[in-house]
Amino acid sequence: AVLGGASAYLLRQPLILGYVFGGILISPFTPGPSISDVHSFELFAEIGVILLMFCIGIEFSLNDLLRVRWVALLGGPLGIFLSILLAVGLGHVVGWSWIQSVVIGSVVSVASTMVLARLLLDSGDLRAKHGRVMIGITLVEDLAVVTVLLPALGALEPGRFATIGKALWLAILILVPFAYLAAKAIPPLLTRIAKTQNAELFLLVALSIGIGTAAVTQMAGLSLALGAFLAGLIISGSEYGHETLARLLSLRDAFVALFFVTIGVLIDPRVVWANLPLLGLMLGLIIGGKFVIWTLVVRLFRYAWGTALLVGVGLTQIGEFSFVLVQVAKTAGHVS
Repeated sequence: AVLGGASAYLLRQPLILGYVFGGILISPFTPGPSISDVHSFELFAEIGVILLMFCIGIEFSLNDLLRVRWVALLGGPLGIFLSILLAVGLGHVVGWSWIQSVVIGSVVSVASTMVLARLLLDSGDLRAKHGRVMIGITLVEDLAVVTVLLPALGALEPGRFATIGKALWLAILILVPFAYLAAKAIPPLLTRIAKTQNAELFLLVALSIGIGTAAVTQMAGLSLALGAFLAGLIISGSEYGHETLARLLSLRDAFVALFFVTIGVLIDPRVVWANLPLLGLMLGLIIGGKFVIWTLVVRLFRYAWGTALLVGVGLTQIGEFSFVLVQVAKTAGHVS
């Protein structure tokens, strides 16, 4: 991370790219030194996801999200649908089967909240209008992946709709009472801990809230990232949000760096080189297709062209859930 991050800084590139490059250097798929246990890196990466999304939630507020609720709640699913439709059209031209096209469209339709949040933080645009819109859309995408796309891309048996309904019901059953209790219990708890004037105890309690909420949402069948973000939103409503954020920043940055190193570790350059035409098609869908789709979707909700174009640029990427979706589709035999 140090080597890659320093190189990226000197070349005036995002530090994320440097971290990924550092991961490629120690990957089992490249010559030279390589790590022997990828799973350990993946565990560090998950901690990085939780800490980053927890901090994003603290920096956000419920009012920030409510301002972009319509473009997120309606525009998010519309953008996913149009991305899948575009992939089906392209698949018809290049000879993909219908199910392969749907899988590829689903995989490229979602963006990474993690990558986006880090880039917005680095550029200072997290609280800007386009930043709020992008985060709102990616959070809705995360929900859509867990509750709709994952069950649908599994084995296409008749009971899949029952599976989707069960996942939604379980999420509501666990999260609604939990959110109510958290909103009522956490602010007074933070006040009592702050009165002890013990910085170490305050940090531990804050971490427990973030990781605990992430665990509850994972138990409900949702993502760790979403739970950590919700925990941050709860803390942002208290008077100790800024203090919590200040204590978490250095810890967050260290683990987030390891997250992107882990992405680099998983890249096999030989596979990329052997499939350049397919890679070109995928990049066309992600960079060209998604840019047009998201720009038009945001513009549809009467945002200025400047905001729509920035959101379109920010969402021309795919995320961690894309790996999960393609793995599920591969296990079900829908893609090679």
